[in-house]
Amino acid sequence: MYKLAFFVPIEDAESVKEAVFSTGAGRIGDYEACCFATAGTGQFRPLTGAQPHIGNVNQLTQVEELKIELVCHDELIESAIAALKLAHPYETPAYDVWRLADL
Repeated sequence: MYKLAFFVPIEDAESVKEAVFSTGAGRIGDYEACCFATAGTGQFRPLTGAQPHIGNVNQLTQVEELKIELVCHDELIESAIAALKLAHPYETPAYDVWRLADL
């Protein structure tokens, strides 16, 4: 089992979550589409060559984002990450993946 966390602009959160959930990620027992969201501010500066969805090249940008956390079974993690990357509005979405201990 893995834990997947990703950061997404608030206005894009539902569509990205649905794309990830469509892979089967976010299932806990008899429940699906399980996740936790935390609001915060993301910050980045697009470099020359970037094609930013938000902001401008060489300018610091701050965006109200959600951190979405969910669990994902081993056999689904690669498809969940692929769906995340495809649905996310950023060229390079930020995400974390942790293997969870089975205690």
